[in-house]
Amino acid sequence: MNVKEFIRFAIAEDTADPSGLIPVGDHSASSCLDSNEIKRARLIIKDQGIIAGLKIAELIFAEVDLELKVTFLLSDGDTVNYGDIGLEVEGRAVSILLAERLVLNTMQRMSGIATKTNEFVQKIAHTSCKVLDTRKTTPNFRYFEKEAVRIGGGVNHRFGLYDMIMLKDNHIDYCGGIAPAIRRAKDYIVKLGIDLPIEVETRNLDEVKQVIEEGGVHRVMLDNFSPEKCKEAVDWVQRRVPLEASGGINLETIQSYAESGVDYVSIGSLTYSYKSLDISLKAI
Repeated sequence: MNVKEFIRFAIAEDTADPSGLIPVGDHSASSCLDSNEIKRARLIIKDQGIIAGLKIAELIFAEVDLELKVTFLLSDGDTVNYGDIGLEVEGRAVSILLAERLVLNTMQRMSGIATKTNEFVQKIAHTSCKVLDTRKTTPNFRYFEKEAVRIGGGVNHRFGLYDMIMLKDNHIDYCGGIAPAIRRAKDYIVKLGIDLPIEVETRNLDEVKQVIEEGGVHRVMLDNFSPEKCKEAVDWVQRRVPLEASGGINLETIQSYAESGVDYVSIGSLTYSYKSLDISLKAI
């Protein structure tokens, strides 16, 4: 993900009339402020949680105006409470106002994801199990959402379709079964001369056994298994391959899944069902 390119597109979305009939710019700020007027502002936290996106905010301010001076009072991953100050920014007022909404939109969402992720992480902190995200992300915002998961203490799953071969139920059904799907994937890797891990989704213990018997797989997903069924899979696999539990896992159930002995739990809701943290940028 080219973060600077994302920032440029986001600023253009805010300042460029698609019809081309209105001149480019922030006409609210330009109409009432001198272009060289120097002001300051504070990023104020109005919620409890984990803050994320401060480094991204710095990049946004710099992309808008290299002369904006940012002073950090907190770091990404810090626990925050109502009234905490994340950063102060000083420079041209029109530049601060131009960057304001993109900074807030990004940080509010990232902080919400980091906060939710950390809730899951804390629930299973007594185990060795890791919390994974998924590809259930917002188009063109995946980098920021996955970075927020990492800041919250989670672990990133594959970033996209390019960095892992994941054979899910539809792949398997189209190929006529687990064994032929795995064989085709292994042949594909050899043919292209690439080094990609293979993960296979399974729907029951029999399919888990088929994966292990075929071999050459780096992780097995236990899709919609109960915690009890996960424990059966863990006992049968005997650490021959890492196991990932997935499907409908929430804060109430994650502990029982982690305690079953699986290595990972993946939770799509980290990046599609969260509450943004309330954050404001206020003039001082």
